[in-house]
Order: sequence, then structure tokens, then C-alpha cells
Amino acid sequence: MLNPTPRRMLKAGGWLIRRRVQVLSSLLIAVLIPWAVRVLLPGAYLPEATHNAALANAVAVCIAFWARLSIEPYPGIRSSYVILPTAAAAHGLVLAFFFFSRLPYDRFGFLLGFTLHVIWAYAIYFLVQRRTRLSIGVVPFGEYRRLDSVDSVNWIILPRPSTAELAHCDAVVADFKADLPAEWEAFLADAALEGALIYQVKPLKESLTGRVEVDHLSENSFGSLVPGKGYFHLKSFADRLVALVALPLLMPVMLGAALAIWLDDGGPVLFRQKRVGHRGRLFHVYKFRTMRTQLLPPSDPLEAAMTRKLDSRVTRVGALLRRSRIDELPQVFNILRGEMSWIGPRPEAEVLSRYFEGEIPFYRYRHVVKPGISGWAQVTQGHVTDGAEMREKQNYDFYYIKYFSPWLDVLILFKTVRTMVNGFGAR
Repeated sequence: MLNPTPRRMLKAGGWLIRRRVQVLSSLLIAVLIPWAVRVLLPGAYLPEATHNAALANAVAVCIAFWARLSIEPYPGIRSSYVILPTAAAAHGLVLAFFFFSRLPYDRFGFLLGFTLHVIWAYAIYFLVQRRTRLSIGVVPFGEYRRLDSVDSVNWIILPRPSTAELAHCDAVVADFKADLPAEWEAFLADAALEGALIYQVKPLKESLTGRVEVDHLSENSFGSLVPGKGYFHLKSFADRLVALVALPLLMPVMLGAALAIWLDDGGPVLFRQKRVGHRGRLFHVYKFRTMRTQLLPPSDPLEAAMTRKLDSRVTRVGALLRRSRIDELPQVFNILRGEMSWIGPRPEAEVLSRYFEGEIPFYRYRHVVKPGISGWAQVTQGHVTDGAEMREKQNYDFYYIKYFSPWLDVLILFKTVRTMVNGFGAR
């Protein structure tokens, strides 16, 4: 994962951009200030509760900082996306500890620590991080032109193999499969010895775009797409556990959605469709019906399986359910049955899946993990309606499989909440 600290950042932000300074300053602000307030206020100082709250704030700051460092390297992720969710999750985790342990703690000091933690983290972002972008030196040999489509980085074509050029670069990228001249190979070795970050073209592009190009899979990269079995089984267990806990909370929302569908046009509430799941097995997915029942489906089975933009078949209630993703909630039962996960590549209708298998290289490989209610392609690309977009979606799905990890799932969860609010990618 790409996560260098831009040198221009160091010049612009000085000491504030260094990671150790960020965490230490956060500890000072979110821990010492609430503690000092309680100590100095007359009659407000309760030693055990005050000290416990200070320790809790310190632990939460460290957990949140570690979580942000683990999530931010993923493509397209800015600190502004994850500051509040990681801080809330970290403080919530510590709060749960106090709830179950019954230990005393100062609620005011704990809440003040959380507030100051979030404010200071956003201050660092707005003062320094959002104002800069990476400058990466490019060794001009091989397939380096593949990077031209990535406009989030300043690409500097290195004119000569000299370490003097490193003064203007945060990192260096090269195509190691190309036949590099001896002087350029020596330059890369010297750059590495001087502590420069050296990247290969293909992994760097994957890290910056969030896509793995299926048309360029080699035997080595194909092997790297095998997801870790340990996390796969742990994730399956966690999926069912979360589904069991969430089901009672989701039932009122689902009952409300069902009632709205019935009042809207009086038709059936649920939509049932055969889709392709883990290891190519067929299963029936459940969703709230969002299309009219009285309209005849398109004569072409492929057209019938696709939802176009401003599709006339979508009802008024259905449009709202699609925008908020509430129409996907019945799939919690698919999770309980072990057919789906909360997060993974979206399962395609059987007719679409069979069609794309003949059109897109390695398409069947997306079934190596369980399909999900939300996924990397959904929160990054949105809904797709044709073969070209489906090919692009496949690249996102392959990225998810290649970098299959808890942190990527957490990031998708955060982005899913955001898409539920703004309706990104809905049809």
C-alpha cells in the first residue's frame, strides 16, 4: 500500500505532519486538558473516576490513530473520511469496557476528551494534509505510461539517473519487468540506499486506483489473489453473529418498508431472484420489491436483469428504498444461511453471470469469496448498466479479493454509511 509522507508536506507543515508528533499532540490535548479541567474545577475532582477517564481517552486516541494508519493507505481515502468514524469507534470500544467492568469514570472528562480528539484531528487535516499531493519520480522505461491515467499524483519523468533528482520526489516508480539500462538499475539501488521509496508500476497503480486489471493477470499475480482462509472463516462467523444481533434492530425498518411497498401499489413485498454465489453455487437472493408488478419485463433476459438509470419500472417507494439501500436489508437472511456476507462482491443474476463469463477474462474468479450486501465496487464505482462498466467493476472486485482484509472491510463499512446518506450509485 502506498503511504509515503510527502516531502513538501514536511516543508509546509513542519513538525505537525510527523506521525509521532500527531499522536503525542493528540494525547496532550485529548487527555491532559480534560484531566486538568476536572482537577482545577472546585469540587469536581474525583481521583479514581478522573484518572480512569484520562486513561480511557489515552487508549482511545491510540486505537483511533492505529486504525486510521491502517485504513488511509487504501485508494481514494482521505483522513476526512475516517477521522470521525475511527474516533467514535475507538471511544465507543473503551466505553463498552467501562459498561461491562462497572469501573467508575468521569463522563464529562471522557466526552470532552472525545470532542477535543476529533477537533484536533480535523485541525491537522485542514491545516496540513489536504493541501498537499504526492510527487513521484518515474523511470522512463517499460509500461510507465500506464500511470498517465492517474491524475491524483504529480508524475515527474526523471531526465537522468541521478540521486540529485530525488530532492523533488516523494518516491520513485519503475517497471522492473522492462530491460532497464545498467545506469538506471544502479540509480534505483542508490536511491533505495538513501532511503527513497521505490515502487513497481503495476502495484502502485492498483494502490492509487483501487482496481486490479484482469486483462493483465500473470501467473504470479493470479496466485496473489487467493484470499486468506483464516480471515475468510473468521469473517463468515462474524457475519452471522452480527446478523443475529442486528436482526431485531432491523425488523422495525423492514416492517416499515414492507408496509410502504404494499400501500404504494398493493403488490408482493419481496423480490426473489436466482444468483451466483460462493464457488459458483446458485442461491436465491431476497430484496424488497422496488419495481412495478403490472409492467411486462423486457423481452431480452439480459435487459430484464439490468436496472437502467431512471428506469420506468422503479416505483416511487422503490426509488427511495434503492437510494437508501434499505431494499437490500432482507439479505440479512441470506447471511444467516451462510450464502452471503455483509461485505463482498455483489452477486449477479444467473443470466448476467453466465453472459459475463464469456465476455470478461477470469470473471468466475470473483466467486472465490462470498458475495456481499455492500462491496468495494459499490462504494467506489456505483451501479453498473453495461458491459464496459461491468469490466471496470470487475477490476474493483479483484482489488477487494487481492487485498482481502479486516481493514478493507472496515473502510467499506464506513463508505457504505456515507453512500446510504448521499445515495451514491443508486438506480
